[in-house]
Amino acid sequence: MAAHLSYWRVNLNGLRQAVYRKLWDKGIVWDEYLTGPFGLTVQCSLLKGHEVEKMFTLKGNRLLQLMSRILLLFFFVRPRLELMDIIAENVLGEDRRGPMRDFHVLFVLLCEQRLKDLGVLGSFIHIEEYSLDLIPFYGNLLSMESEGAFKECYLEGDQMSLYHAAKGLMTLHALCGTIPQIFGKGECARQVTNMMIRMKTAFTGSQNSAFPVFDNLLLLDRYVDLLTPLATQLTYEGLIDEIYGIQNSYVKLSPEKFALKKQGDSGKDLPTEAKKLQLNSAEELYAEIRDKNFKAVGSVLSKKAKIILAAFEERHNAKTFVSQLPHMQAARGSLANHTSIAELMKDVTTSEDFFDKLTVEQEFMSGIDTDKVNDYTEDCIAQKHSLIKVLRLVCLQSVCNILEYYKREILQTYGFEHMLTLHNLEKAGKTLALWMDDVKEQNPKDISYMYSGYALLSVRLAQLVSRPGWRSIDEVLCNLPGPHFGERQPLPTGLQKKRQPGENRVTLIFFLGGVTFAEIAALEDGGTEYVIATTKLMNGTSWIEALMEKPF
Repeated sequence: MAAHLSYWRVNLNGLRQAVYRKLWDKGIVWDEYLTGPFGLTVQCSLLKGHEVEKMFTLKGNRLLQLMSRILLLFFFVRPRLELMDIIAENVLGEDRRGPMRDFHVLFVLLCEQRLKDLGVLGSFIHIEEYSLDLIPFYGNLLSMESEGAFKECYLEGDQMSLYHAAKGLMTLHALCGTIPQIFGKGECARQVTNMMIRMKTAFTGSQNSAFPVFDNLLLLDRYVDLLTPLATQLTYEGLIDEIYGIQNSYVKLSPEKFALKKQGDSGKDLPTEAKKLQLNSAEELYAEIRDKNFKAVGSVLSKKAKIILAAFEERHNAKTFVSQLPHMQAARGSLANHTSIAELMKDVTTSEDFFDKLTVEQEFMSGIDTDKVNDYTEDCIAQKHSLIKVLRLVCLQSVCNILEYYKREILQTYGFEHMLTLHNLEKAGKTLALWMDDVKEQNPKDISYMYSGYALLSVRLAQLVSRPGWRSIDEVLCNLPGPHFGERQPLPTGLQKKRQPGENRVTLIFFLGGVTFAEIAALEDGGTEYVIATTKLMNGTSWIEALMEKPF
């Protein structure tokens, strides 16, 4: 059992077990991209303990010869044309003189036509759909890890990821009971809700007897808040993701800060390979610092170092010391790792370029010169900086300039007598308090510390669902993209939720199109507990990459 999935009120181990039970008794060939997401729910040792004989990464050119004795073989793949070609190459290259194998292709999403065109579907291969809808990352986080969800929904009109989001929510519905109240903002949120209602109607005969864990479900389209993922995250975890990229709770880091001592030598033997570390809530120190602004992390590490040093020096009680030694050694190792990470990140955050970029971002978000050509962006283009870096700045400026552009257009078209109306709308928008001048990064009192001034629109909306409610900002919601709505779901007889004195409300919030680590960190409220679900954990760089077309 994964401890970091069960420490919270919603035990996600049940979801994890439902995934891996489907994989027993098979030889498996993996699409390499899926090994990371599956690894969060299915341990290789556990699979081998249940007669999964061999596991290989999908490759061309006679891979099956390496698996000659396995007669039941499963390919786990995404629906990508190039992967269908590799499967067909392996199956058609099979030696037909030996015993016939039973091939199954399990798509995380269905893709059949390519296999038909290649002449292997039906003759040699059986296909099935494998539901990998929501993957538990840690105690209150679930992700579909669908990297193309935003592009598919908004650019290609493909609703498959929304269908799987609805299916994942129905799985949670079965495990955690009916959610009494559903709120949503955005066209995709509306569609997922409609799909859930249709799915629920289709199973009217089987009443859900699970006691409800959640009070509310909030569905939010990424399109409602495009600004947040474009800005640089400044929390410890968010900044790690910005600089190095966190993939399936692992990060690969430059080796130079993780130097190893040579035996009997004061010199250092530098590792040649990248350091790979797992980051999750099971690690005490990481759980403490992950959501802090990076400027506040150094003082925490320094304090921890003093505590650990004092603990090692207190050896007068030998019995107590020996019993605590494994925990102390783990704490010292954790401290060493995060001190090294902090040093690597400080090299970046103290650079002139990082400061200049952050300054420009904050000027845009506070409304300064958003309608002018920006000198820093132009310099980045002239010096041929990363295209994704340039695109993030251009998109950020564009999003921040939309209000000013529309104000000018409305006044020119409809007349200056509407200036007061626009003023009233702008005043209503300020009820969300999206920019804060007085930011306390060391001892924050508001979510704006995540970006040293900018308060995340998506999180402000989530906070207002609980208190004082969306009705209080109906005028503001009408000026954001897409519809907003509320749906009440009747609870089965006898399962009405009665909150105990002092018990917090529990809200499940689903980000359709992706969520950043900073948004996850910001979802802490004294009166509400949150479980976060998303189509993809992302940052501005990975989001832009997913939208880019590969040049021919």
